[in-house]
Amino acid sequence: MECDVILTGMRIGELAESGGVSTKTVRYYESIGLLAEPERSPSGYRSYDADSVERLKFIRDAQATGLSLSEIASVLELKGHGERSCEHTTALLERHLRELDDQIDRLQQARASLSALTDRAKQLDPTECSDPNRCQIISA
Repeated sequence: MECDVILTGMRIGELAESGGVSTKTVRYYESIGLLAEPERSPSGYRSYDADSVERLKFIRDAQATGLSLSEIASVLELKGHGERSCEHTTALLERHLRELDDQIDRLQQARASLSALTDRAKQLDPTECSDPNRCQIISA
């Protein structure tokens, strides 16, 4: 009867497709402990269950929020110990949000600088650019 369960399990390609990732990704997640090693069929094929699909989808969704694999592992570790992970996950997401806001600020500053350079370039006469070591647009 246990053999029937293994034979009806999902193979790695089916799991990968269900989770929207490659089989290489599934193997990698197993190697770093994000996915448990699956049961094996008598012929040696990996055999996954519905829990594996849900866990794989969670990992993919958590990555889409910006969480790193180590951060995802920390959430799953809490869950694995029967603990609630909401506060921990919220703290991770808030940190990523602050980092994103900082990055947006830096990008807005870079955009303003590039815009000023572009405006400057439109006002310069290319025939006056004679220095072989610099561009008059970038440095005055």
